[in-house]
Amino acid sequence: MITTGSKAAAAIEKARAAGRAALIGYLPAGFPDVQTTIEAGLTMARNGVDLIELGIPYSDPVMDGRVIQDATVQALANGFTVPQIFDVIRGITEQTDVPVLVMTYWNPVMRMGVREFSSRLAAAGGAGLITPDLIPDEAAEWMEASDEFGLDRVFLVAPSTSPERMKRTVEASRGFVYAVSVMGITGARTTVGEAARAVVQAAHDAGAERVCVGLGVSTSEQVREIAPYADGVIVGTALVLALRDGGVTALAELTENLSTGTGKNQP
Repeated sequence: MITTGSKAAAAIEKARAAGRAALIGYLPAGFPDVQTTIEAGLTMARNGVDLIELGIPYSDPVMDGRVIQDATVQALANGFTVPQIFDVIRGITEQTDVPVLVMTYWNPVMRMGVREFSSRLAAAGGAGLITPDLIPDEAAEWMEASDEFGLDRVFLVAPSTSPERMKRTVEASRGFVYAVSVMGITGARTTVGEAARAVVQAAHDAGAERVCVGLGVSTSEQVREIAPYADGVIVGTALVLALRDGGVTALAELTENLSTGTGKNQP
């Protein structure tokens, strides 16, 4: 895995040096509006999140569960457009050193132009992209642009990933590898399951230096379960619910609570 100049890698290594897994918080950009997303990102940064993940609202979010789908529908209904992602990133990165990654389906990037999108992402202070529907074999243009602009590229692996695909994905990734804990869509679950541990181990065995677990993580107890074997823990749906139902105050409380579970050697 390429790591030179990686903002995501630096944040995860900083957490590792402190004896804990990195906490990564996801929110859809533009939910409920652009300014609130900026405030929410800063709130997470001030309450224990090591990396911020912003999703670009998309009309056909095949990987997203109902809570995130509803949030992205609201953002789109309020007029959110793809170029506004750079305003949100800039609004956050101008006020915190916590890196901001963008999670996006590939079509919005292609429509803007891969190099144009990458250039604007870097100029706004963004760290890179998480691309759930793009595989390394089809990512030549993104690989070139991410190298040019020094951006992280985070690809996904899952319980179904073959050893050959795992190795290819690890080699292509920069920053970390995103381990999907379960097959299916995003959403809070009562358990994470042993599949997450197996995927992380497989990615590490394939040479990954940093593997972060996402999909289904919603409580500090689940964070505490994953932290001993993963390099980072990704929480999305629970944070979106907190913001939706209780605003930035509830988001701050949940983020702080989640961060209590990140220690590597907790009882």
